[in-house]
This record gives sequence, structure tokens and C-alpha cells, in this order.
Amino acid sequence: MYPDPDVADVARRTAESDVMSDTTAPAPEQSARVVVIGAGQAGLSVAYHLQRLGLEPGSDLVVLDRAPSTGGAWQFRWEALRLGSAHRVHDLPGMQEMGLHFDDADRSRPARDVVGEYYRRFEEHHGLRVRRPVAVTAVERAEGHDALVVTVRAADGTVSRIRAEVVVNASGTWGTPFVPWYPGRDVFRGRQLDTTEYRSAAEFAGQDVVVVGGGTSAIGFLLELDGVARSTRWFTRRPVVWSESPALDTASAVAAVDEQDRAARAGAVLPSIVSGTGVPVSRRIRAGIDRGVLRDEPLFRRLDETGVVTADGEHVHADAVIWATGFRADLRHLAPLHLRTAAGGVAVVDGRSVDEPRLFLAGYGPQASTIGANRAGRRIARQVVDALAGA
Repeated sequence: MYPDPDVADVARRTAESDVMSDTTAPAPEQSARVVVIGAGQAGLSVAYHLQRLGLEPGSDLVVLDRAPSTGGAWQFRWEALRLGSAHRVHDLPGMQEMGLHFDDADRSRPARDVVGEYYRRFEEHHGLRVRRPVAVTAVERAEGHDALVVTVRAADGTVSRIRAEVVVNASGTWGTPFVPWYPGRDVFRGRQLDTTEYRSAAEFAGQDVVVVGGGTSAIGFLLELDGVARSTRWFTRRPVVWSESPALDTASAVAAVDEQDRAARAGAVLPSIVSGTGVPVSRRIRAGIDRGVLRDEPLFRRLDETGVVTADGEHVHADAVIWATGFRADLRHLAPLHLRTAAGGVAVVDGRSVDEPRLFLAGYGPQASTIGANRAGRRIARQVVDALAGA
């Protein structure tokens, strides 16, 4: 499940959005040709292309989303986050005809508000009739194995089932942050939180803060905490690679996507994209490096009651530890299908489950980036229509 956001803030943004969504729970035994789980970048991209290929939203095509408003996982990100080179969102297919471009978006506004607004307008313009907030609790094979059955729980607790010829899972990763176990984590007396729980640097005013993780979220936290927290220390599993050259970025991104694809095909746990691409150095990041704010250190040996013990044996006092250590694909609702391999992942080739051909996974593996999800949307939609036709 998504972490509980600030209730007042979600209510405000939901009221402002006036989303064109079908908020009624589906009939107890509804049928649909295709169910799309998730209305983030990947899910909306697939839904858009399926509509263009002739499926009618709300009947043939049912899009389900557990979040209270539009914007996918972006609606839950911290207020200070802005769109930029490190946090970029590629346009959804069909946004150009609406005259919307994320590259032209107001970067003075919180990213969560911009993305939420643009996605709302996209859903309205294309009439996708997303049902929210509803939680998919299970996907299983129908008796006779001729269809898949999606179990849905509405906000009022009502449980219903949708029988679908094909299911496209686009549930993303935000609901399953990964926090590794480290010696002493259970004895540390300070506050521990993951990326989804971070709200504002103001919460850490005057505190000593340890940030763990080598991605853009960790970097953003460190920059925001600078001058607010009493001190910050940054620990990473591997040295951070700063990317200065766009040409290098392109080459490394291709290599990282290839690595994701190999892992998905083998049913292995997906590797980190950032570890293969490096972090682009914006002017803000360069300033942080020059000030010494962004100086990563090898992971500490352990935590104790009052802080961490570094690889060199130094004790670092900490009032809080922020685990910005990434995410795992949120596939818990697919457990009844028994797709998990001995290698710990799910075998997926070109967006389609190897072990359950009625199931497609959008935004998974090599499609994890926003541009990857867009490109895969058209391809998956065509495969879905072929599957419906019995090809």
C-alpha cells in the first residue's frame, strides 16, 4: 500500500484536481477485456494506446489506481522537490496534442503539484475513466485458467472481482521502499525513515542526520538539509559516479537498461538504474559538491543506540537516519499466480510474463524510467490486442 500522506494536503490537492474519475466500486462480478493496474506513467501510457486501438475505457478497458488523486507516485513526494535534470518526467503520449510539455512546466512549483495537474488534464482529455482510490489485493487465475480474476477493495471496504482476458500490471515501486537490514538497526534510539516518509527538512532542524543511499533522492535530502540540520553525513554502498557528459549519460543509460532487461528475462532481482548511469551534475549539485555537502563515504559497519560506526571506526552521532536506499517492484498482489523465480524476480520478456501469458508488466525492468515506460506503452498495447485476438 502507499504510505499514508498528509491527509489535509491530499484533500486539498484532490479538491483542486476535480478529477474525471469513476469513483464507484465495480460491480461484484464485472467483466472487462483488459484491466490496467496503476495510473502512473506506465499505466496511463498503455491505457492511452489501448484506447486508440479500439478499447472503450470503463467497459472494455478498466484502469484501477490505489492513490487518492492523479500523478502516480509523484503526488506523495516531498513538497520541496522540483522538476529538473535529476528529476525529469517525460511527456505522456498524447500530451503534445494537448499543448502540454513537462519541459515547459513551472519549476518553481512542487513537482508533485505539476505532475498531478498534468496527469489530471491528460485523463480528462482522453476520457480514461480511472477508478480511484481502489486497491488491488489479488490477481489469480480463473477456474479453467481461461481468464484472470482481479480482486479489488474500494475505499469503503467493499470487495469486488473483475474477470479479465488480459491484465496489465503497472503498479510501480513507490509502495515498496527497500530498507536493508544492518547490524544495530533495531537498537538505534533515534528516528529512522525511508524515502516515502520524508516530508520536509524542517523536521530535522538542529539535528544530526545520517543519509544512506546513492541516488537522486538521497542527494536531494542532503541539499535540503544543508543549513537546516546541525550536521549531515552521507553513506553509500558504492562510490557515487558523477556524470558530466551528456554523451556518457546516453551510453551508460543504454547499458543500464540492457542490464535491467537481462535481469527481467532471467527472473532475477532488478539492479539499480542509478548505479549504471551515474548522477548528472546540475548547477545546484555542483554547488553542493563544492561546499562539501555532497561527500559520500563507504557504508558504516553498524548502528548503535546513538549513531553509526564508520568503516574507519569513527562514531558518528545521529538523531535520525534516512534510508534513501531505493525500491522494489510492488508485485505483492500477483502472489497467487506464483510467478516468483528461485532467483528472486519475475521472468518478463518484452513486457510479458513468461509464466502467465495473460499478464503484462508495464514500467518493469528496462521500462522503469519515464521514457522507457512511454516507449513500452505502445508495444505492450499492441501485444495485448494481439492476445485478445488470439494471435
